[in-house]
Amino acid sequence: MTTTRLQDAKSGGGRGELDFPPLLKGKRILLATESFGPVNGVSRTTLNLVTYLREKGVQVAVVAPEISNSTGPRVASTTDSDGQIEVRLQGYPLPYNPELSVVYPVRLSTLYARTFGSRPDLIYLASPASLGFQILLQLRQQQRASRPPVLLNFQTDLSGYCEILFPSPLDVWAVWVFRSVQGYLFRHPSVRTVFYPSLFVRKYLEKANIQPDKMMNLRRGVNGEMFNPSKRSEELRNRLAPKGEIILVSVSRLAPEKGFEFLSKVARQLDERGFAFKLLIVGGNKNPQVEENVRNLFGSLNDEGKISFAGFLNGEDLARAYASADLFLHCSITETFGLVVLESMASAVPVIARDEGGPSEIIAHEESGYLVPPNDIDGFVEKVLKWGNDAELRKRMSDVSRRMGEEATWEKINNRVAWKMAEALETREREPETTPNFAIPIYSWLLLSQELRGFLASSIVEFRLMGGIWIIIGVWGGLIITWILVQAMLVMRRVPLLAGGGPYVFY
Repeated sequence: MTTTRLQDAKSGGGRGELDFPPLLKGKRILLATESFGPVNGVSRTTLNLVTYLREKGVQVAVVAPEISNSTGPRVASTTDSDGQIEVRLQGYPLPYNPELSVVYPVRLSTLYARTFGSRPDLIYLASPASLGFQILLQLRQQQRASRPPVLLNFQTDLSGYCEILFPSPLDVWAVWVFRSVQGYLFRHPSVRTVFYPSLFVRKYLEKANIQPDKMMNLRRGVNGEMFNPSKRSEELRNRLAPKGEIILVSVSRLAPEKGFEFLSKVARQLDERGFAFKLLIVGGNKNPQVEENVRNLFGSLNDEGKISFAGFLNGEDLARAYASADLFLHCSITETFGLVVLESMASAVPVIARDEGGPSEIIAHEESGYLVPPNDIDGFVEKVLKWGNDAELRKRMSDVSRRMGEEATWEKINNRVAWKMAEALETREREPETTPNFAIPIYSWLLLSQELRGFLASSIVEFRLMGGIWIIIGVWGGLIITWILVQAMLVMRRVPLLAGGGPYVFY
């Protein structure tokens, strides 16, 4: 591999940009992700990369959690007819988002044995959290010669979720915990590249003291054939808006951190101002109580038929929902990128979004949509009204959105990842071997027998590994317990108290 080619891989430009690195073909990659499948934008991004690499002749073994009510750890592995490996790990589902779970402790050697039977050539971590943290921690305990190079894609802002889910000052503590753990793990030499989707995320990584030469911007792509204005369905439009109302759409997992309280206030104001609209909300949550809480935010608008909840949609159904709408409303401020924004634009549907996080770098303000200050509900409503009352503006923004969506292809994005993988493998092959540095004086070490030295070395590694794993378990457990206690306090505050036979008092 030439230096010029590696430079092209870093910049994503140059002739032959879409050539696939020959060094990568036939290599074995263990890809660990916190969710896998058409669950959310992060999962779809990872699925696209896996498909691309496998089509190019790379052996990719996927390791991801499965949602289970079992109380014990279990590792299930499957191999399909094409020889593709997928390992599912049991864990504890998060109470507010059962699609994600805290993976039970698992040894890296077990993952090696269940995937390729031995150490892979490279490890790729997608949005590392409970599973990714375990893998990184165990790699830190290994000798350099035993560590494959690691690339990770930072796609989920866990600290941002903490800021929303925890009240002050607990939110500050939770953010500090996550940033400290991530910085400790990501700075290790085994991690060669940290992909980030937006400047918003890079600033967070800089606060975690991640080395600048490790960080690389990696935007997301979109399937322009799937998400296309040709998928527009007049039958669906007539069913949603039989009187020709403007169809607004929001695609998101139903969860507190996705901005549904903000969206409900926008919908109420639009209704109060006589704007004729129907709002289609695509997404769900496997926790029915969370879904019900989100639905209740819209109150009487549900009864009036102005809000429609479509649940989870994938593939053609999702593409049809995008293309059949007139305007996309994006109210989350925790998105590291915002793939749904790009999918909407590819469907020729402009976007109005709160100006925070990844969407700020996707939307061309006043060209493909509008960016509104995060807490400016009135300004958000005004932009919807301005767009809805100007047919020429709607047509122009629709055309620009589609053109911008067409320029972002998955093949270009995944090709950049492939070249960084090849670069990591080539660099790894050139590095000299090193020996571990254990905290035992060299003269004492030399006096020991070979068998005893081997036993002590393995024991030290084992002790450090188990200690680190329990630290991670403690961090996750502490955050979960804190979240439960916070929710319990909020429930108690809503319980009516009867004061001396008087009226109910709410605190």
